[in-house]
Amino acid sequence: MNTLLISSSPIIGGTLALLVIFSIVTWSIIVVKLWQYGRDGKDNRAFNESFWAAGEWQQAERISAGMPGKQAYLGQVGFSELRAAQRQGNDMKHLGSPQDGLERSLRQTVQNMQRQLEGGLAMLASIGSTAPFVGLFGTVWGIMHALQDISQTGSASLDVVAGPIGEALIATAIGIATALPAVLAYNFFLRRMRLSVADLENFAHDFLRLAAKHDFKV
Repeated sequence: MNTLLISSSPIIGGTLALLVIFSIVTWSIIVVKLWQYGRDGKDNRAFNESFWAAGEWQQAERISAGMPGKQAYLGQVGFSELRAAQRQGNDMKHLGSPQDGLERSLRQTVQNMQRQLEGGLAMLASIGSTAPFVGLFGTVWGIMHALQDISQTGSASLDVVAGPIGEALIATAIGIATALPAVLAYNFFLRRMRLSVADLENFAHDFLRLAAKHDFKV
């Protein structure tokens, strides 16, 4: 790889360097998001186990306030909205029924969390779609210069042609090798994101049902 970067033209060297950057970004996003989903899954499982084992509504509020995780934060937002509606029921924000305000608050929170979970997916999609073309550009440029060198030497034997063109084709191979993990990671994390959002929406619906049973009061 280093030899290719040194022996190739600046265009091919820049192309290969760009693909290396793409690869580093891809694997960085993969590691960060694997850690993020692993942490969130652990926190949400612990919260669900404690929340649904609570004996009373006030205890569920304390559990939500004292635990980490996205679902725990969603519970905090729900309880905070209920208390705010009780204190400031006449302002514009809380105009209408407590149910409407709670639904709006939970929905906005889920949407904000979805945007957080989508972080990095656009970059993976962009790398997965552009890396092969970047590699192909390097290959085309390398073959063009290889053919120019061959025309100058006046020899088209296999040993003269194979070396320069073989080096040029490496750019396409590296482009495909860079795009493949990005595409696989994008599909994997897109599915995980949808499952996580579905879990958040289900908890929001359950929280709304419990709040209705308690007359939207804490």
